[in-house]
Amino acid sequence: MFRTVEMPLWLLVLIVAFAAVTFASHFLFPSVRWFFRRRMERVVAKLNERLERPIEPFKLLRRQDMIQRLIYDPTVIEAVAEHAAETGVREDVAFEQARRYAREIVPSFSATAYFGFAIGFAKLLSRAFYRVRLGHFDEDAIRAIGSDATVIFVINHRSNMDYVLVTWLAAERSALSYAVGEWARVWPLSGLIRAMGAYFIRRKSRNALYRRVLARYVQMATRNGVAQALFPEGGLSLDGRVGPPKLGLLNYILSDYEPGKSRDVVFVPVALNYDRVLEDRVLVAAASAAERRFKFRWRDATRYIFKHLYQRLTGRFLRYGYAAVSFGAPISLAAFSKGRKGDVTKDIGLELMARIRQIVPVLPIPIVADRLLRAERPLSRAELLDQVASQVAKMAVVGAHIEILDGSLAAEVENAVNHLLMRQLVWEDKQGVQVAEGDHALLTYYAASIGHLVNASAA
Repeated sequence: MFRTVEMPLWLLVLIVAFAAVTFASHFLFPSVRWFFRRRMERVVAKLNERLERPIEPFKLLRRQDMIQRLIYDPTVIEAVAEHAAETGVREDVAFEQARRYAREIVPSFSATAYFGFAIGFAKLLSRAFYRVRLGHFDEDAIRAIGSDATVIFVINHRSNMDYVLVTWLAAERSALSYAVGEWARVWPLSGLIRAMGAYFIRRKSRNALYRRVLARYVQMATRNGVAQALFPEGGLSLDGRVGPPKLGLLNYILSDYEPGKSRDVVFVPVALNYDRVLEDRVLVAAASAAERRFKFRWRDATRYIFKHLYQRLTGRFLRYGYAAVSFGAPISLAAFSKGRKGDVTKDIGLELMARIRQIVPVLPIPIVADRLLRAERPLSRAELLDQVASQVAKMAVVGAHIEILDGSLAAEVENAVNHLLMRQLVWEDKQGVQVAEGDHALLTYYAASIGHLVNASAA
């Protein structure tokens, strides 16, 4: 037993390596996971003390556990069997396909990453580019939402900054789970977004099995009270308007709702507007091409980053005006569906978009753009101010929200005109201010964000 044994060095190294791996997998890694799990539980417990809507246990499940729970759900098993019968593949092959879909969809929420990094970064980034304002907000109505209800924020989609703004402004209420499109499924962005609690969706997929897996995940999250944020337009607005709703995700939620049995679902309409959208030229170009394809070139992105850094270092950078968010009157699914028969998805979708349109914040640049586009001749700054003041008064009558202005209306109009001059979207001479040749489409994009309110005030 105590005799010396000789062996080649490579074999000794191999044995030690296997021993080290075994020790790590059976003792070290479980201990480390337990340590961080306990630490996360303490962090979440402290967070839940200050959050209006505590983080639900379902959101804190390990990602692998959530995937297993999803793929072994009876609805998904039934969908796998149907898919196998329809396509002629073996059920185990169809099941592995469903597992791949689940791994693609399911997030990996980290409370530390969300509240320790994401909120601070969102606040810093928002303030770096904009003067952020909270527009209309009915705090009593929001606080009146039942503690056991699932809250879903339904948001118009103007910019990729939407995620940043809403994440920051909703930070004291709960951690939001976003539905994110294919654009974010690139490394290393995908890992960060999953850690924020977002789940990925293929907006244009027609695969029935994928749709069933996605629907079941959304339904499980809703049933377990996970606060969510949806962009029902299905993509960024190409023309600046609040578009019609695409009802896919809403239908997943409503089709699983059982009156009197399921917890209530409360939809909160959220409207965003900007004095300047970061992607405005890209969106307008996509609209003119009549296809939702965004031409991204690293050369342009790099040039913009260096230009921005130069402006920051030399003190020449001016923030992009206002970014404003308004929260509308919530809609309780239990109350909305009471007395109604059949599928109410379309009705509630249209009602939500109508409430979003009503609370779109009226900002200086959109209203100045609207007045300039409607003018039949160049306007002096005094004439432009008079027209803006008159239009603001008319829109106030129909309930438009214009209370986000910092200073006097004259100062805001002056700043808006100077900003448009800086971007060369308008030009000014002795006759007055007028739209620059070839930039009508871009100003129309901004004016369209409040066009419905202008038309309502005219009526």
